[in-house]
Amino acid sequence: MSVAETNTETVPPSIVHPLYVRITHWINAGAMLIMIGSGWQIYNASPLFGFTFPRSMTIGGWLAGALLWHFAAMWLLMLNGLVYLTLGFATGRLRRKLLPIRPSEIIRDMHAAMTGRLGHDDLAVYNAVQKALYAGVLLAGAVIVASGFALWKPVQLRELTTLFGGYEGARLVHFFAMAAIVAFVAIHVVT
Repeated sequence: MSVAETNTETVPPSIVHPLYVRITHWINAGAMLIMIGSGWQIYNASPLFGFTFPRSMTIGGWLAGALLWHFAAMWLLMLNGLVYLTLGFATGRLRRKLLPIRPSEIIRDMHAAMTGRLGHDDLAVYNAVQKALYAGVLLAGAVIVASGFALWKPVQLRELTTLFGGYEGARLVHFFAMAAIVAFVAIHVVT
């Protein structure tokens, strides 16, 4: 037997993300698509700016239908997010993966990325830009949930609504948090 024939042992591929991360990631992706599409339909009913989203990119058909989709996906997203965060904190994964975040490292890695020199030798290790973006999208998620509750129950959650500058302020914050999440998802899918 040749050396090549005796060395047929296969090495299993290393797992970059644990199963709970992969499952919650894909549930989040589906829920986010529903939230975005239904949110755009809700936006179209009372636009904040001088544009509306194309009907083909919205979900729900009309305001009440969009609200039903939005609330259903909201509960799924929140429950799934709580599972992800609970397991992430309990296992220490969030701390290990996302901390520390140093501005000097972000600048260094951003420069390396812009000049085509950012290496990806180990996919399990996040660079500083990835850490900042992942932490940022988690923060945007918290902001969008809080502003969403302020929009849903502005009288009952008066203090929260006031924190956002009133109902219209909460709408603006909710819109820009959504825009940040959509930008993150687009970059995440492309890269």
